[in-house]
Amino acid sequence: MEKTSNAHNASFVTIDVIDNAIEAQLISSILTEQEIPHQIISHHDTAYDGLYQLQKGWGEIKGPQRRKTAIQKILDEIRNTDQQPTLE
Repeated sequence: MEKTSNAHNASFVTIDVIDNAIEAQLISSILTEQEIPHQIISHHDTAYDGLYQLQKGWGEIKGPQRRKTAIQKILDEIRNTDQQPTLE
């Protein structure tokens, strides 16, 4: 999976490791809605049967250096929301 929301991605830097496909879809959706340029890159390689995902994580998110803090903050909020216990 590779999603690019901006053709000028040459100046993109790696922001963080993405843990799974759901996290990738969620962060991409939020960043697209907020019109923040980004790129999601999966580490999956069919030739190695996902070996790199075990070593490096599901994938990574890249974006412009000037938006790094904003992207990291959104990603942190997503991760903190996922870890809250549910009430029965």
